Amino acid sequence: MTEQGLLTDENLAHLSRLQQHLRARTSLIAVAFLVGLVIGIPTSANIIRWLLTDAGLVPSGTNIITLTPVEFILLQVQFGAWFGTFLVMFSLVLEGAWRAKLWSQIRSPGLLVTSTAISVLILASCGIYYAFEWLTPMLLDYLQKDAQAAGLTTEWRLNGFVGFILNLSVACAIGFQAPVLTLLAIRTDLVTREDVILRRRHIWFGTFILSAAISPPDPLSLFLVAVPIILLFESSLGIDRIMGERQDVSA
Repeated sequence: MTEQGLLTDENLAHLSRLQQHLRARTSLIAVAFLVGLVIGIPTSANIIRWLLTDAGLVPSGTNIITLTPVEFILLQVQFGAWFGTFLVMFSLVLEGAWRAKLWSQIRSPGLLVTSTAISVLILASCGIYYAFEWLTPMLLDYLQKDAQAAGLTTEWRLNGFVGFILNLSVACAIGFQAPVLTLLAIRTDLVTREDVILRRRHIWFGTFILSAAISPPDPLSLFLVAVPIILLFESSLGIDRIMGERQDVSA
C-alpha cells in the first residue's frame, strides 16, 4: 500500500465516520462537559491557591500579579472547561470500550469498561505526575533563566502562570492516553493497523507540532514533551500486535 497523501478517499471516509460517531453522541458530550464545568469551577479556587503556595512551582524571585479581578474568574472557567474536556474524552473512551472487544479472552463488557477506566485514570495520573514533577519545574526554570539572561525581571500574570501549568498538565494527561486511544481506534475499526503504521510519521510530526505549541522554543523542552507520548503510541502498536497474535492462536 503506497502513501497518496493525507486527503485520500480512504482518509476522508475515516473523517466522515468520526464526524458521524461524534454527532451521534452529542448528548453524551454535552452532559459530560457540563458536569466538568459544574465540578471544575468550584474546586478550581483551592487548586489555584495550592499551585501558587504549597506546590512549590513558583521559582524564587518570580512575582505573580493580577491586573483585573476578572482574571481569577476566567481562570476558574478555564479550569472547568479543561476538566469538562477530560470528562468528554473519558466518557467517549468508556463508551468505545463498551462496544469494542479489545481482548478476545474478556467476555464481560463490564470488566472491559472497568479495565479501560482504570487504564485511563492511571495514564492520566502518570501524565500529571510527569508534568508536575519534571516538565513544569524544568520549563519554568528555563524561562526564568532566559529572562534573567536578557536583563528582564521575572513577572507572571496570574492567568499566564496558572494557565501555563494547567495547559502542560492537561496536555500530558491527554497525551498519555495514546495507548488507549490507539487501541480503541484500531479495535473499533475506526482505522486499521496498516493505516496507523502508514501514517506513523504524520502522527510523530503532529505530536512534535503540538508539543512545540506548549513548550519553550528549545530542542530539550520539545524532546521532553513529545518523546513520552510517541513512546506510548509505539507501545500501543506493540500491544495491538500481541493481542492480534493471541486472537490468531485462539482462533
